[in-house]
Amino acid sequence: MTTVAAVTYEHIKTCQQSGARLGRVHTPHGSFDTPAFMPVGTQATVKTMSPEELKEMNAGIILSNTYHLFLRPGHELIRRAGGLHKFMNWDRAILTDSGGFQVFSLSENRKISEEGVEFRSHLNGDKLFLSPEKAMEIQNALGSDIMMAFDECPPYPASYDYVKQSTERTSRWAERCLAAHARGRDQALFAIVQGGMHEDLRKQSAADLTSMDFPGYAIGGLSVGEPKHMMYEVLEYTTPLLPTNKPRYLMGVGSPDALIEGAIRGIDMFDCVLPTRIARNGTCMTSQGRLVIRNLKHADDFGPLDPECSCYTCRNYSRAYIRHLIKAEETFGIRLTTYHNLHFLLELMKQVRQAIMDDRLLDFRDEFFARYGLFDNDKGF
Repeated sequence: MTTVAAVTYEHIKTCQQSGARLGRVHTPHGSFDTPAFMPVGTQATVKTMSPEELKEMNAGIILSNTYHLFLRPGHELIRRAGGLHKFMNWDRAILTDSGGFQVFSLSENRKISEEGVEFRSHLNGDKLFLSPEKAMEIQNALGSDIMMAFDECPPYPASYDYVKQSTERTSRWAERCLAAHARGRDQALFAIVQGGMHEDLRKQSAADLTSMDFPGYAIGGLSVGEPKHMMYEVLEYTTPLLPTNKPRYLMGVGSPDALIEGAIRGIDMFDCVLPTRIARNGTCMTSQGRLVIRNLKHADDFGPLDPECSCYTCRNYSRAYIRHLIKAEETFGIRLTTYHNLHFLLELMKQVRQAIMDDRLLDFRDEFFARYGLFDNDKGF
């Protein structure tokens, strides 16, 4: 009897100009077109947004986080609620990060061993332990469509020897995750390629993990402080090492320039807190570049955030009104800027997909960068 994979990738077209690929990922909770940006709902909510609003923007998949949901409200409570989809009233696809990045970035006094990581909660200081098996137990209880293997994300910069040991441990942990994964029928487990900025370690990590035949692969350990040109270089030699018939996911990347450059280098899925985080500070992404709505020049500007944008915010509210709300620290102002930024990135990915279909993604990139004011790729957003 042949077992049907919980998550599959359908290739639709390769851009003749750039080599980027257009595809579709099929999950137990629907399909979404790629390249795709995934809004981040760390604690079972995309900050200030309702599931209905995310659907209005045509978000096909969102991300939640194992570490945070493990701390509160707890994975057993979510399991009793019927899983994360029912708990948060989201009937489209969900990807859960394994929690590894948060353990290594948020927790102080952590102790890494072959068995797992001992750490203290950033909420109350309680001593906790996360292992590959525990990460699988939590994610199986959450019931996400795509689970991530528990990995170690080495910092940047880090010594070659440290990254080598870390990468080898990540491969051993991935094997343990496969063995502990209890819901292969309706949850897909993706592996995470590590290796820092070292080509030989990336090649070894990819070889180790692809030999285990995961249904999808992520590239981790990037967007951790390295220059963007270095990230793109790593992608150029890492992405071709991954299977062409499975999704490729670049973790933690969400600036407009990096989304386009990542797609050109063969990436299918992206996620980042950037659009929601900067929205809370009154910074907006527009077709003409970054707009800081707090600035005085917008105080009597009754036009939309972006005259070329069709989102709910731009159709209904002016820069002057939104600036007033942000300055007055009104939640509605944050909701409006968040809605706009998420819509902007989701619409950008739609345009990227169309450019791939039209075999003109490199031209689209150049046109977008010129309008956005992005001439130095290391400058970032």
